[in-house]
Amino acid sequence: MNKTAKLGPVGVRAEPLRRCIAGGGVRPTAGMVRFVVDSDGLIVPDVDGRLPGRGFWLSADRELLKKACSRNLFARAARAPVRTPPDLVERTERLLARRCINLVALARRARQAVQGFDKVRDWLKAGRAGLVLCATDAGAAGRAKIRAHSRDLPVVAVLTADELGAASGRDHAVHVAVAPGRLADGICREAKRLSGFRARDPEADTVGRSKGTEPQQSAQQFD
Repeated sequence: MNKTAKLGPVGVRAEPLRRCIAGGGVRPTAGMVRFVVDSDGLIVPDVDGRLPGRGFWLSADRELLKKACSRNLFARAARAPVRTPPDLVERTERLLARRCINLVALARRARQAVQGFDKVRDWLKAGRAGLVLCATDAGAAGRAKIRAHSRDLPVVAVLTADELGAASGRDHAVHVAVAPGRLADGICREAKRLSGFRARDPEADTVGRSKGTEPQQSAQQFD
């Protein structure tokens, strides 16, 4: 059963909560992916959370989605025959990656992001960065230098150099810094979801908040 969080103890509305149809746990939707049934009875990922119809929620995890497909859990949750496309896992990963890329591109267009080792290093030294992205296929030496300057900032490593390049308007990009704010928060959130579908750098932090962001009040009660 889907559950929605009520006001927290300090009067701040917490994130909506949903039950994962594969894992069974109830958790905030920020770490989950919504799926719906289209007009042809096909399960489709709704990574934006905007498609009409009843939603079925899974924790953002490749193995849980595989489990839902192999055990016909979508049909059980829908209480009706549904079809899962054979590439549902890969399609979901691509859509999550596209959301990350689009947010980084938006930050660049808003002049809230820079790319390139020297510019990223300068932003870090000046305290202008709230988040750092490193390409998953970046060289170890360059990543180590960026981490040394990053200190306690989140370092996100879930996109390839080609994907970061697409977001930066270049063929490829290895390092990107994003200013603190809503865009950096959104990138952190989407990177966390994407990391559930990709092997990530164990030294990177795709879970942390961007600099200057207060922790969100957790839900205490449910409807």
